[in-house]
Amino acid sequence: MAQMVADVLVGVLEQIGVRQIFGLIGDSLNPLGDAVRRSKIEWIGVRHEEGAALAAAGQAKLTGRLGVCAGTTGPGSTHLVAGLYEAARDHAPVLALSGDMVTKLRGIDYFQTTEPDLLFRDVSLYTETITSAAQAPSVIHQAIAAAYAGPGVAHLTLPLDVMAAKAEGEVTSVATLRPHPEFAASAADITAIARQIDAAANIVIMCGNGCHGAADELRALSDRLKAPLNHSFKGKDIMPFDDPHWMGGIGMVGTKAVYNAIMHCDLLLMFGTDYPFSEFLPHKGAVIQIDERASVLGRRTPTALGVMGSVRPTMKLLLDQVAAKSDGSFFEHVTSERRKWDAMLDKQADPKRSRDRIHPQAVARAASDAAKRDAVFVIDTGLNTLWSGNWIRQSGSQRILASFNNCAVGTALGQANGIQALDRSRQVIALTGDGGFNMLMGEFLTAVHHKLPVKVVVYNNSSLGLIVLEAEGQGLPAFREAIEFPNPDFAAFARACGGHGFKAGQPDELRGAITEAFAVDGPAVVDCVVAADELPNMPHLDLKLAGHYAVAKIKEAVIAATGR
Repeated sequence: MAQMVADVLVGVLEQIGVRQIFGLIGDSLNPLGDAVRRSKIEWIGVRHEEGAALAAAGQAKLTGRLGVCAGTTGPGSTHLVAGLYEAARDHAPVLALSGDMVTKLRGIDYFQTTEPDLLFRDVSLYTETITSAAQAPSVIHQAIAAAYAGPGVAHLTLPLDVMAAKAEGEVTSVATLRPHPEFAASAADITAIARQIDAAANIVIMCGNGCHGAADELRALSDRLKAPLNHSFKGKDIMPFDDPHWMGGIGMVGTKAVYNAIMHCDLLLMFGTDYPFSEFLPHKGAVIQIDERASVLGRRTPTALGVMGSVRPTMKLLLDQVAAKSDGSFFEHVTSERRKWDAMLDKQADPKRSRDRIHPQAVARAASDAAKRDAVFVIDTGLNTLWSGNWIRQSGSQRILASFNNCAVGTALGQANGIQALDRSRQVIALTGDGGFNMLMGEFLTAVHHKLPVKVVVYNNSSLGLIVLEAEGQGLPAFREAIEFPNPDFAAFARACGGHGFKAGQPDELRGAITEAFAVDGPAVVDCVVAADELPNMPHLDLKLAGHYAVAKIKEAVIAATGR
């Protein structure tokens, strides 16, 4: 049988280690599907193409390797776009494949016509239509190279007749299609960093996603400088929660101890982080930032020195130059404040806080305590992000993923499916609000169908809880008619899909339901009915924001009394 262009594409994906393609098959994808059928790549048919894009993004974010998703002509491809922003915003290498009509039907407003290269332009670093068999090998190579170079999304449009055409050559230079290697900062920059560190007394080290794999170097530098380590949300899983160097997060997924340390230190070292919330960063310019991306240096807060380099090799060189500091009083003070904050978190997570209702903090802590030491947590967006992000106690061997920069509701389950497909023996736990689960709950059927034993923990408060806080933070009364909604029985839904379903409506049911769900074979949902009026902790009290909340509460009281 002569090799088709589709075989060339699938062949190179197989060569570079792609193990799954997520998508919904359709007429224009039939040549691709046939090539996959004859390969070692697993086709995972999803229930919605957004779920395919999310699954590919989840794989890419976890591993740094290329994730692949596909949608057919017109609507099948347009459904990919929302999910692809997950990979684009979190800088994860994903190849998106759009089936398309035969080339002779383009340009005449034919059935299901779209302009994919225009549609995918914003979300993609590279988008191109394969127009001939001769062109295919070079364009396929360019797309994959672009996804890794970003990293981010590359997109190819695959006309049916071109994919089914006889191949004209193979993709060459396959060995070049890989993640870029780490690189150290220049010797001059290392010397400049060391000079400023030696001149500062109280130093804080902020650790972002770029610090993964550098835990030993971070501990060594922390000890050398007597500098507390804190993390962005993306860096939370780098070290165990109880590591004495690890003081917690910054911002709403963070602690008061860290906020005060950052605001009162002499020098903040931002390593591998482009933390976007400038209100939680110092504004006096005593900041050094190290990142692989030149474009992010200095854009979040006034920065004294911005240095291009990977964190791990740069820190190794830095450790050879910085002088050891002897005064540990700043570190000890931050540690003391961190312990007080942790004690408060423990009290809030106690299921016995209330006799007849479950507090969401207890859900996160119960899931954390029941998880395996190497589990992967995938956290959805909303108020549930704050419960999971603050009350999970990571082991240091676990991974934590979320919709970090895209901050999109409904993304956890799709990403969890993709991660679970990589290793069906590894525990993968999706933690989501009810609003997020409702959006793409059909992807639980994908998990059942493909025997992906994902465990889904749902914070069920029958509302879009974060929207209440956001409205009140603007001094507006919460629009209850838009925010609150009825839910199905999520446990019954899971069983109807062929999975396992558990429900916790009272505090004494919580740990048992989660423990049992995590122990069963196959996908499971735990429906946790939680208090809807729980407020998150505020690491920093903004008086203007507090005033807005007060005004909103007065307005809500008036509405309750008058009905308008």
